[in-house]
Amino acid sequence: MLPTDFLDESVLTDADWEDLYDLARRIHRDPLAFSSEAQGKILGTLFYEPSTRTRLSFETAMLRLGGQVIGFADPSSSSVTKGETLKDTIKIVSSYCDILALRTPLEGGPHAASLFSSVPVINAGDGSHLHPTQTLTDLFCIRHRAGTLTGLTVGFCGDLLNGRTVHSLSAPLARRGCTFYFVSAPSLALPKHLKQQLVLAGARVCECESLNDCIEKLDVLYMTRTQRERGSEAVDSDGLRLTADKMARARREMLVLHPLPKVDEIAPEVDDDPRALYFAQAKGGVSIRMALMLRLMERPYEQKRVPYSFEKRRCTNPRCVTAFEPGLYPDAEAGAFGECCAYCSHPFAH
Repeated sequence: MLPTDFLDESVLTDADWEDLYDLARRIHRDPLAFSSEAQGKILGTLFYEPSTRTRLSFETAMLRLGGQVIGFADPSSSSVTKGETLKDTIKIVSSYCDILALRTPLEGGPHAASLFSSVPVINAGDGSHLHPTQTLTDLFCIRHRAGTLTGLTVGFCGDLLNGRTVHSLSAPLARRGCTFYFVSAPSLALPKHLKQQLVLAGARVCECESLNDCIEKLDVLYMTRTQRERGSEAVDSDGLRLTADKMARARREMLVLHPLPKVDEIAPEVDDDPRALYFAQAKGGVSIRMALMLRLMERPYEQKRVPYSFEKRRCTNPRCVTAFEPGLYPDAEAGAFGECCAYCSHPFAH
C-alpha cells in the first residue's frame, strides 16, 4: 500500500509499482472510463518554479478524473511575496483541497510540506534533489515500450550534476540490475555521493564524455538539458549532442527519452525518428499521475508530527528547506556517507 504522501519513488514496493502501472495502463487505454472517479475532489497546485509539462499534466489528470484545480503557477501572485512561510501556505491551501502537488526550489521542501499538510502531498520537483512523478512517467514509458525495467543498459547524457530527473530515475533502475553509462562534461558529472549509492545498490557504472563512446550499447538513452537556472554552465561539445548520425549507429530498438524542455541537446531531425519517444513519454505522464492521485486519495490521510529539534543541527546543503523555513530542524537518516538530512539527503555538519 502506498504511503500517505508521495515524496520519493523509493517508497514504492514492487507491488505498489505494479499496481500503479496496471492502473495507469487501464487509464491510458480508456480514460473516459475514469472520468468521474474524482468528482467533487480538488487538487491544489503550488508551483514556486516555472513548469509547463508537470503542472499542466497534474491539472489535466485531475480534470480528466472529474475533479477541479486551484493554486498558483507564479509565486509572485501569492502571499509568498509578503513573506508567508511554506508552513503557513501549506496549512491554508491544504484546508481548501483534497490533495497537493508542490514544486519548489527548496530541496526537501515537499517533505517539510507533508508535515504541515492535512491532505496528501506529491513532490512535483524539489530543486536538484528529486522529481518522483517524472520518474513514474519515465518508468511507465520504458516498461510500456521495452516490456521490462530489468537488466537494461541505460545512458544518461547532459547535466547530470543538477538534473533531478536523472537522480530520481537512476535509483529504481539500479535496484532492477541495470547498467549505466553517464555521459557528461567533467563539470556536470553525477555527484559522487549519488554514484556511490548506485554502486552500493549493485549497479555497474561507467562514465564517459561523448555519446560516441557508448551509444551502440544502449537500450535506453535519457537526454537532459543544461540546468542554467541552477548555476550550470553550458558546455560546447558535439559529443553530448544527439544527432541523426549518432542515431544511425544506435540499436534499432533503442528508446530515446527526455524529461523536457529540450533546448539544443537534440538535433531537430531526431524528433522524426520513431525511437524518439519524449512527446509520447510526456503524454503518458497524465495517465500515471491520474493513477497516483486516485491511490493517494482512496484512504484517510494521517497527519504527521513536525520533528522540531532542540539540537538545531544544520544541513550542509545551502538549498535545503531547513536553511529557509523558520524553526525547522531536520531529523537524521542513514545515508551512504553516514548521517544525513532526512529532507534533502545531504550530509549533516555537526
